[in-house]
Amino acid sequence: MENVDFDAIRHRVKLLEDTGDSRLFDNRDDVQCPVCERPFDEALETERRTEQLSPQSDLSFCLVNGTDKIILFTHATDS
Repeated sequence: MENVDFDAIRHRVKLLEDTGDSRLFDNRDDVQCPVCERPFDEALETERRTEQLSPQSDLSFCLVNGTDKIILFTHATDS
């Protein structure tokens, strides 16, 4: 999947933060990650060239590099 339309699935995700250039979403309805097809925990959608992250150590990531934005999906790893 090239891009993810969070506006189309807004009833299934919760917007946690919107800075204008970046939006952070919480997955409230087991929406599948377009990369690995597992439900993601959070998704960061950004139009910025750089972004600073402070992830927990027990997370895995999937990345979609679209034409106008990058989307990072986080997954809690099973312990």
